[in-house]
Amino acid sequence: MTRVEDLRRFLREKDLAAFIFPSTDPHCGEYIPAHWQARQWISGFNGSAGTAVVTADDAALWTDSRYFIAAEQQLQGTPFRLMKDGMQGTPTIAQWLCSTLPSGSRVGMDGWVNTIDSVRSLERELDASGIGIDLSLDPCSQLWTERPTVPDNPVVLHPIEFSGEESSHKLQRLRHALSALGADGTVVSQLDEVAWLMNLRGSDVHCNPVFVSYLLVTMQRAILFVNPAKLGDDVREYLAGQGVETMPYADLPHALQEYREGSVLLDTSSTNCNILSYLPKTCRIVEHPSVVSPMKAVKNETEIRGFRQAMLRDGVAMVKFLRWLVPAVQAGGETEMSIDRKLYSLRASQPLFRDISFDTIAGYAAHGAIVHYEATPSTDASLMPRGFLLLDSGAQYQDGTTDITRTIALGPLTDRERTDYTLVLRGHIRLAMARFPEGACGTQLDVLARYAMWQHGINYLHGTGHGVGSYLNVHEGPHQIRMNYKPAPLRAGMTVTDEPGIYRAGEHGVRIENTLLIVEHATTEFGNFLRFDSLTLCPIDTTPIIVEMMQRDEIEYLNDYHQRVLTELSPLLDKEERLWLEEACKPI
Repeated sequence: MTRVEDLRRFLREKDLAAFIFPSTDPHCGEYIPAHWQARQWISGFNGSAGTAVVTADDAALWTDSRYFIAAEQQLQGTPFRLMKDGMQGTPTIAQWLCSTLPSGSRVGMDGWVNTIDSVRSLERELDASGIGIDLSLDPCSQLWTERPTVPDNPVVLHPIEFSGEESSHKLQRLRHALSALGADGTVVSQLDEVAWLMNLRGSDVHCNPVFVSYLLVTMQRAILFVNPAKLGDDVREYLAGQGVETMPYADLPHALQEYREGSVLLDTSSTNCNILSYLPKTCRIVEHPSVVSPMKAVKNETEIRGFRQAMLRDGVAMVKFLRWLVPAVQAGGETEMSIDRKLYSLRASQPLFRDISFDTIAGYAAHGAIVHYEATPSTDASLMPRGFLLLDSGAQYQDGTTDITRTIALGPLTDRERTDYTLVLRGHIRLAMARFPEGACGTQLDVLARYAMWQHGINYLHGTGHGVGSYLNVHEGPHQIRMNYKPAPLRAGMTVTDEPGIYRAGEHGVRIENTLLIVEHATTEFGNFLRFDSLTLCPIDTTPIIVEMMQRDEIEYLNDYHQRVLTELSPLLDKEERLWLEEACKPI
């Protein structure tokens, strides 16, 4: 690969033994503008998570279980070998480098796209082997000859009718939280946090309505660092009215050097190293998780109402699609990509539709086992009237973001397909039925989604649930539901997905996902208890279910859910669609 050869010449010129390419940008996002997709540029792997490392004579890529199959395929014919991150026997990047490089070596990393925590952790491990880190270089600026520019798409207002709270009030709450932590200011670098605080939206990142920017907030000032060409008069006027100044995006380093407040809060897990390096040495750093993230995660009444309205429209689009799907497959000629286009058109016809919320995963048969599969012209499989279609999709509406997965039987199924489907459905329902004390974290609930399949010796390696933004990123924290420990508490007003799955390489995949709202349940002598309320309104395919494997309360939950879907969606459908929905929601 010419790019790797060019990089190795660069390493020799700079006296570097290796260079590390993470998946992030200066804002530590999961989904990033093309300008910063350096890991994909050097390796060819296009998943949303992974790290590429190139040495003088070797190259490897680490990624998680969602991408094992896809990465294996995409790395064929490249100098990179796959490292299955988190699997037994797979070395960490530090372990690999320590076993590969001699003492006295230097490893290059771009300080703008690596977090403080990640660099500190790597430094500790490499230092034990006498290996240093150089954060001053960006080889892409020299070698990536056709590098996309930083996007300059316009920024737009997110009106109070959808946001439910003025930016000035959000800033007031932020300052109160900072004061309680002994901090005089903070640098907000994550794009969804900036967009939420400012009540602004953009289109700089595919499927995510955010814009490239930073926000510096002190007790007296709030400064938005953004390309001025992106701001119209209406946005400038709104920001001024909310007490927000603007400066060019490139002026952040100078502003940090001139920072004269006593202290600044930095989330070292989501702030790049260069931000820390530009702050004066006299500035006291308060290291603390972002205080904006939990504020944003708890939705206000306006945002909750918007979610419910968006889910109704999305449910209508899904019903229209599901009613069309099986007959269309039986008629022949449909592929993974063609049904993706059909679903997009149905969503796009709904009011307030702005975009999809992520690239649709439409995996037929064996492709369903690739957790984050995305069909391409070379992989686009024809759909046959048998087996499973796994369809994970979502939309950005101006009043809410949707994320839904349905696994659909296109015809006859094997016993194993039906068993796997029933186990996944049981896990989905058991989590959705949970009642739990306020303050519990997602890790404490994760077993509910996995228990039934564990009894059959089956597991999945991805998380069970993530937060969903309010016309923002489809993945948001700080809370998650997953096996590995995530301490962020679950609170009323948060959204979270419920998406267990089973994946059999070369055969099929099953996943069922609803987006849930955490609501208050009851107060007892033991404290406040919470529960989940499903925001997603769409029938779950009942034809693959082995009813004898289900427990009575699980059947009751599914029947009640389908009755609610029927009641809420029917008034929005025509007669033929209502008849189809009545059949799809028939009690089992």
